[in-house]
Amino acid sequence: MIDDEGGQIGILPPFEALKLARAKNLDLVEISPTAQPPVCRIMDYGKYLYQQEKKEREAKKHQKTITVKEVKFRINVDDHDYDTKKNHVLRFLDEGDKVKATIFFRGREMTRTNLGRQILERLIKDVEPHSIVEFRPRQEGNTLHAILAPKKSAVEREKEREKEAKLKAKQENKEKMLQEKSVQEKEKQPAAAAAVANPTSQVS
Repeated sequence: MIDDEGGQIGILPPFEALKLARAKNLDLVEISPTAQPPVCRIMDYGKYLYQQEKKEREAKKHQKTITVKEVKFRINVDDHDYDTKKNHVLRFLDEGDKVKATIFFRGREMTRTNLGRQILERLIKDVEPHSIVEFRPRQEGNTLHAILAPKKSAVEREKEREKEAKLKAKQENKEKMLQEKSVQEKEKQPAAAAAVANPTSQVS
């Protein structure tokens, strides 16, 4: 069975199908060898491969690989340092990555693990609008950690970004129109002033 880009041609012997393909300066490609009879297509094979590669590249662009980013805290973290690390967590979540918040206890700090737990619970509360808690704070040896995942899917985040971009473009367009209007009004003012200063004398 021969399938042309314009539709099915019918059943042809291999040499005739090849001759037909060459007459059109195209290739004869077997697309279903197990069918009875085998199905071939007359096409530009180089162009077909290029289009397939292009589709694969486009598919990869839209694929988001979720990685786990680690943010480390200390039990004696000050407010400024805490806010900085919290902002890192929010940025990672907004980019679609999971976050592992970790506190590593050194030496005597092992007797104050409750302080570490308080810091992680505070973080979970502060980023609650943006995250889902996959693992609440758990201790493994001298390390305490919690895992947070983004609340919104990649599709939802993309839609939000598109919406924000449209609103921004609309606002910029509005500001541009106002500026143009302001310039036009300023250009009219000197002409109006000149007309007042030099009125046309009327002939009686």
